[in-house]
Amino acid sequence: MNTLSIRRCGVLIHPTSFPSPFGIGDFGQEARETLTILANAKVSLWQILPLGPTGYGDSPYAARSTFAGNELLIDLRTLDQMFGIGWPYRDPNNDCKGRVDYTNVYARKMPLLKEAASLFIKGDAPKDNFKAFCKKNSWWLDDYALYQALVNHFNDSRWQLWDPDLKVRKKSALTKWTKQLSDEIEIYKVLQYFFFTQWEELHRFANNLGIQIIGDLPIYVAGDSVDAWTNPHLFKIDEQGNQTAQAGCPPDGFSSEGQLWGNPVYNWPVHAEDNYSWWRKRMEMTLKMVDIVRIDHFRGFEAYWEVPAGANTAINGQWVKGPGMDLLKHFKGMNVIAEDLGILSPEVYELKRKSGFPGMKITQFAWDFSKGYFNADHEFLPHNLEPNCVAYIGTHDNETARGWFNGTSDMIRDIVRRYYQCSDEDVVWQMIRGNLASVANTVIIQMQDIMGLDNSARMNLPASVGSSNWSWRYDPSLMQGWMIDRLREMICLYGRAHN
Repeated sequence: MNTLSIRRCGVLIHPTSFPSPFGIGDFGQEARETLTILANAKVSLWQILPLGPTGYGDSPYAARSTFAGNELLIDLRTLDQMFGIGWPYRDPNNDCKGRVDYTNVYARKMPLLKEAASLFIKGDAPKDNFKAFCKKNSWWLDDYALYQALVNHFNDSRWQLWDPDLKVRKKSALTKWTKQLSDEIEIYKVLQYFFFTQWEELHRFANNLGIQIIGDLPIYVAGDSVDAWTNPHLFKIDEQGNQTAQAGCPPDGFSSEGQLWGNPVYNWPVHAEDNYSWWRKRMEMTLKMVDIVRIDHFRGFEAYWEVPAGANTAINGQWVKGPGMDLLKHFKGMNVIAEDLGILSPEVYELKRKSGFPGMKITQFAWDFSKGYFNADHEFLPHNLEPNCVAYIGTHDNETARGWFNGTSDMIRDIVRRYYQCSDEDVVWQMIRGNLASVANTVIIQMQDIMGLDNSARMNLPASVGSSNWSWRYDPSLMQGWMIDRLREMICLYGRAHN
């Protein structure tokens, strides 16, 4: 059944944003409490960002593995109960007042996670489920555990700088290092077992509340990932492990120089030779973890912006044809959302039409005065939306609704007030109402917008790297009862209550 054809409302909040006693959100008690609050508001979709283990820049869109999970999301309290360790905890409600300090969190939490993994390995608890997990997932888990152990050993995730034989995965080098780092490798396998066990329990908890989870599948992998190290032939990477091209996007509203992402781009003819088996495994794995998947940068499947290796900006890139329906035909009929934002050509619109996937509409982008006037026919305005779409005021890459409204021009604010027939104070709720009342089947609201937070609560600023990115924390004390009541009323009023 295509669940995206039903009128639904969801909330976007990544697990790192939940309160917890360890400086970063996790799969523990506060996640369940937050989901219960959302279920009481008749929210039936929970959208998250990618769950992979992050590296430099802490971006979930540049994970060190496309298949593994972020160990920092493991709930330590559950492990504490298992092993009776007695770790000291901070007050979760006070802990969520600031942003995630990833460096501090890693230094503080990873040793405790490894301690728990070591106790599991040495303990007498039954390990049948762990062994079954390792066997079932060996096709990615063995390489990932070795990779992370090597990253720690060399204190560098840039595998291109490792020993020459190891860099090109010479069999004798792999055998040597697998033996030498066997203890660390086993610890990472246990941590992945902890991650997936806890995630499956949280996923089941959400589903039992009537909430389905929307996951996120980045189109690219990171250059310093196990995916690039183990499968360089799938990317434009030469025999020495160096990228011959890099990904990005041309100049747009976010950046006058474009965005230089730096990811390796795909060698699509090689993927086509085995009928895109690696991509099909990615989708299969993702849909085991979540109920619906948002494919990031969908337009890259029609044509992607390829930038020469070594370039410092994305200005001098070029459009290169992607695989189109030759790949996407494998995903037909699945619960997929196409992130079809950015510079779209007629060919991209046609590809989306053929795929049947709903695209995304961003209300903030509807107030475009580049032509010198307000365009009442803009496709992102609530009254112009189509049923087969997912409507947002903004996503994790945008300003919060309050931050956007406060920071835009007097002219735009005046037109927004007149469009929604509201005061400045109520404008965020009227923007929420506008999308909920529209014909869009799916409406997603950022958690920050329910609470009316300004840009101090922004999740990400594209084309930038900094401590404020990916680090927002949800403070439950700011979620007042009337907010949940008002959201519930709107969801019910506009026929979106399904739990």
